[in-house]
Amino acid sequence: MINVGIVGATGYAGEELIGILLRHPDVKIVNLSAKIDKPQNISEIFPKLKGRITLACTQPDIKEIISKCDLAFLALPHTVSMEIAPKLLSAGKKVIDLSADYRLENTKVYAQFYKTLHKDKINLSKAVYGLPELYRAKIKNAGLIANPGCYPTAGILALAPLVALNLVDSGSIIIDAKSGVTGAGKKVAENFLFSEINEDFKAYKVDTHQHAPEINQELSKLAAKLINVTFVPHLLPINRGILETIYVKKNQKAKIPAKGGSAFGGKSQNSISLYKKFYKKEPFVRILDEGAFPQIKNVVHTNFCDIGIKDGGDTIIIIAAIDNLLKGASGQAVQNMNIMYKFPEYTALL
Repeated sequence: MINVGIVGATGYAGEELIGILLRHPDVKIVNLSAKIDKPQNISEIFPKLKGRITLACTQPDIKEIISKCDLAFLALPHTVSMEIAPKLLSAGKKVIDLSADYRLENTKVYAQFYKTLHKDKINLSKAVYGLPELYRAKIKNAGLIANPGCYPTAGILALAPLVALNLVDSGSIIIDAKSGVTGAGKKVAENFLFSEINEDFKAYKVDTHQHAPEINQELSKLAAKLINVTFVPHLLPINRGILETIYVKKNQKAKIPAKGGSAFGGKSQNSISLYKKFYKKEPFVRILDEGAFPQIKNVVHTNFCDIGIKDGGDTIIIIAAIDNLLKGASGQAVQNMNIMYKFPEYTALL
C-alpha cells in the first residue's frame, strides 16, 4: 500500500485522480490540497464523492505532504509545479507532474511558450517523459514523471510507428486537432463561457500552441532528426475528448526491413498491420480495423487511445481519439504510477 497526495485536487485533473485512486486496491489517498479559501471536506466540493472519502482539502503544506505521502501528484497550472516539486524530490518523495514544467528539455523553448524562466533545471534533467508506450523502461525507475500533454499524447501515439521507421516525409506532418472545453482547465474566462462556446467551433493558437514543441521534441527523438509539425488545435463545444486527424506524405523510398518491398503498397491494411504489430503489447492503444475510425464517444471516461488509418495514394491519414482528462492527463498519470510501483498497469483503469 502506498500513500499518495494530490496537489491541485479541486481541478478537473484532480477530481479525476481522486475517482481513479479510490478504486485502486494498493493506494491510499492521505492528503488533498489546492488553492482554497479554507479547509473543506472534498465530498462537499465534489458531492459525488460522498460516502467514498471524507478527507479535508486544505492549502498545500509541503511539510505535511512530505510526512504523509510516498508519492505526490501535482495537478497544478503550468509554471507552479517547479516551485513545489524540488522540495518533495529533495525529501525523497516521488512526483508525477501533470503540468508542462518538466516536459520540455530545452529551457529556452519552455520560456518562449510559457512566458517564464525555468527554475528547476537540475530536476528537469532527471525527469522522464511519461508516455508508457515509448518510455516504460525509464518510467519504472523514475523519481519524477513529466506527464504528457493531452494533444501530444494522441499525436505522438498516432505518428510513432511511421516516424520511428522513417516511413513518412517528416516535413509533411499536419495535425488537425479538436478538444473539448475541459482541456483548458478549470478557469473563469470569457472565451470559455457556455454562451461563447455553445453552437460554435473554432481554431485557436494556430501553429503557435504550446503543445507543438512537445510533439516536435518527442517525434524528433523517434526520427533521430529534427521534426516540426504543423499543429492547429480547435475548440469543440463538448465537455471532454480529443480527436486528431493527421495527414502525412509517404517516404516512397522506405522499405519494411523484415519483408522488403514497398512499406505500404497502397493498402490501408498494410499500415494497420504495422500499427498492430508496433502496439501489440500495449494495453491502452486500440488499432481499429480497415474502414473503421475513432469517435470521441468511444473513448471518453476511458484510458484508451483509439487509432484508425487510411492509406491512399501518396498520403496516409491517421485519426486518433482520447479522453483529454484520462489518457491525456489523470488516467495516464495513474498508468505511470502503476509502472513505477510495479502494479499491474491496468489497475483501476479498466
